[in-house]
Amino acid sequence: MTAKNSFFSNLGSTSYRFWRQELLPLLADLRLAIALLLAIALFSISGTVIEQGQSPAFYQANYPEHPALFGFLTWKVIQVVGLDRVYRTWWFLAILILFGSSLTACTFTRQFPALKAAQHWKFYDQPRQFQKLALSAELETGSLNKLTELLQQRRYKVFQEEDKLYARKGLVGRIGPIVVHASMLIILGGAIWGSITGFVAQEMVASGDTFQIKNIIEAGSWALPQVPKDWSVRVNRFWIDYTPEGRIDQFYSDLSVLDKQGQEVDRQTIHVNQPLRYRGVTLYQTDWGIAGIQVRLNNSPVLQLPMASLNTVSKGRIWGTWIPTKPDLSEGVALIAKDLQGTLMLYNPKGQLINTIRAGMSVPVNGVRLSIDEVIGSTGLQIKADPGIPFVYAGFGLLMLGVVMSYFSHSQIWALQEGVSAASQKEIRFYVGGRTNRAQVAFERELLEILDRVSHPSQEEVPVVEIEAIATQS
Repeated sequence: MTAKNSFFSNLGSTSYRFWRQELLPLLADLRLAIALLLAIALFSISGTVIEQGQSPAFYQANYPEHPALFGFLTWKVIQVVGLDRVYRTWWFLAILILFGSSLTACTFTRQFPALKAAQHWKFYDQPRQFQKLALSAELETGSLNKLTELLQQRRYKVFQEEDKLYARKGLVGRIGPIVVHASMLIILGGAIWGSITGFVAQEMVASGDTFQIKNIIEAGSWALPQVPKDWSVRVNRFWIDYTPEGRIDQFYSDLSVLDKQGQEVDRQTIHVNQPLRYRGVTLYQTDWGIAGIQVRLNNSPVLQLPMASLNTVSKGRIWGTWIPTKPDLSEGVALIAKDLQGTLMLYNPKGQLINTIRAGMSVPVNGVRLSIDEVIGSTGLQIKADPGIPFVYAGFGLLMLGVVMSYFSHSQIWALQEGVSAASQKEIRFYVGGRTNRAQVAFERELLEILDRVSHPSQEEVPVVEIEAIATQS
């Protein structure tokens, strides 16, 4: 039993050393973080350039094998690698997780120790200690009380003990990089959470119909439980505004959100760039179509017939249906429409145009009077849910705050006064030095101005100060 315990103890010790001496320094390496960030940017760009979530036929038509785009990019490469769904592939999520691990390792191995070192300080009690500072001076006159007053005027926090002084300001500049790393981790976490729990759906719904979200075209591995089952949407009305020239200006959908009992809990009119948002789900107006047509034959009740989209080989969009004119369906006419307000065209079985008609009009066809009551439009909705978006927005807000905080300089000043007074026949030596992590020139000007005022408190005195600036490596 002792040997077994010793084996596991050695194994644990070896694993710990591997983690601390090999893996952790590798993760915290700045070069690895930069490479991962570039990879994320590159694949994000590819996900923007290459259309996402399209059908295989779309990629076969737009990315053929001969000739291949850039000599290698074909529909097979896109689908095998996953470039048609970049943000939900396992390898993209793995890169995000690895980048987050690198940020975390860098934060704990570099940023936190730097902050801890900035919080812990000590007084300088030997003149030689000032020589290692980026800027130092030795004065023949000076007063710690005067120096304290001048530093406090410049918002330094001053610590004084007998003949020694330490002052600092801008500690927030040390916290800024930690905030930046934390914000990036929040953004990465939000992106990962959204990719595995979000979904995209598309619905084509006729005016007056009610639907639940079912036609999921893209979803993360944990997305199905997020699809709402306790509410539905009713399309109260769909309509299109046209320009005087007959072109589409804008299309609108009047939508109502219904609870399980069918009661309306929200109602909005949406159009392009003005979606409906409800419980983390966003409904966008993206498309339109013609769902059906209401007709009457002589004095018959209103008949609603479905209309189907016809293939025109990229020559425009049209919809058509067959209207029987006899009870046994032996005769009839084909009706063609291209929009919700234009002229409808009637064709006989031979494909010959026999008449035109508009909604609200009637014409004789095959011995009966055909009346058009209404052309029923359908709205095309794209439905998205991304639970990670609030985290991403919060992360970007925190990132901006962290960047601003990082611009603050962390400046430190030490002072030491040796000797007592001229009455005691002892020479007074006053040592002052400081350093900062950024804005070095501004800090030097500030410190030189402070030293000048410390050594010459009276304006009548001629400012003759011998200052020795010693440049050392930071």
